[in-house]
Amino acid sequence: MFDPTDLYKLADDVPEPADPVLLYHFDGFVDAGGAGRLALGHLLAELEHRVVATFDVDRLLDYRSRRPIMTFDTDRWVEIETPALTVHTLRDTTGTPFLVMTGPEPDREWELFTRAVGTLLDRLGVSKIVTMHGVPMAVPHTRPLGITMHASRPELINSQTSSFGRVQVPGSVAALLEFRLGAEGHDAVGYAVHVPHYLSQAEYPHAAVTALEAVTRGTGLVFPMDELREAARRTTTEIEEQIQASTELSTAIKGLEQQYDAFAGGAERENLMAEPGQMPTGDELAAQFERFLAERDDE
Repeated sequence: MFDPTDLYKLADDVPEPADPVLLYHFDGFVDAGGAGRLALGHLLAELEHRVVATFDVDRLLDYRSRRPIMTFDTDRWVEIETPALTVHTLRDTTGTPFLVMTGPEPDREWELFTRAVGTLLDRLGVSKIVTMHGVPMAVPHTRPLGITMHASRPELINSQTSSFGRVQVPGSVAALLEFRLGAEGHDAVGYAVHVPHYLSQAEYPHAAVTALEAVTRGTGLVFPMDELREAARRTTTEIEEQIQASTELSTAIKGLEQQYDAFAGGAERENLMAEPGQMPTGDELAAQFERFLAERDDE
């Protein structure tokens, strides 16, 4: 039997258990609009932090499926972007400590990794683990973003009703952590932000804002949000400019608004998952926004 603690290395100055919340997100699974990546990246950029644990990515990753970027200069290799899967300790704006775990989603040893995270939670005295990501939905950006919440215990999300029934979807390490560790008695919560499907491949800061606001409501942690909200405002302005310049986009957005309003008003439909056959002028919508995103990259 492999020892799960062999999968990570603790820092020399690990803080004593203080009942912190652990926020986590792994790159590689569905994250429409970059909701989870942008949210935790914003926290690491805005708040002082230090690494308290580092996982052995050599054991967890398949380098041939996602090759790290290397830099060649004239006649030699000079740099490699080494992937890292780490746990950081931070404090929110009120001084409350919490943890953030980020990095690439492991390709292998999922069960051992889950047990390793479990031992780390016990070592750091973690009270709750929380994950967030974006999912593409048939919703317009002109309406409030919805959230599908899930948890290891219904009480953690106030028994909120869901628009989803019983479904089978491809698994992820983030979901496995909630499933396995929740069964062992750890409190685990997840927030899936509903991102307009036509923006799912872009960075959509508004989705990250929505995710972090949900985390605040669920944990009491308070984050610096001004920069992220300003980024969301700028992105919305750019989107509106693109829509106003295109009759096709304007028509498609109006169709989505009607569909959304009908759903919100109680019209029969199981959910608003983005299904190509049910999108109003979906091909035109996607093509227009692909050009829009390409223009943003060029600028």
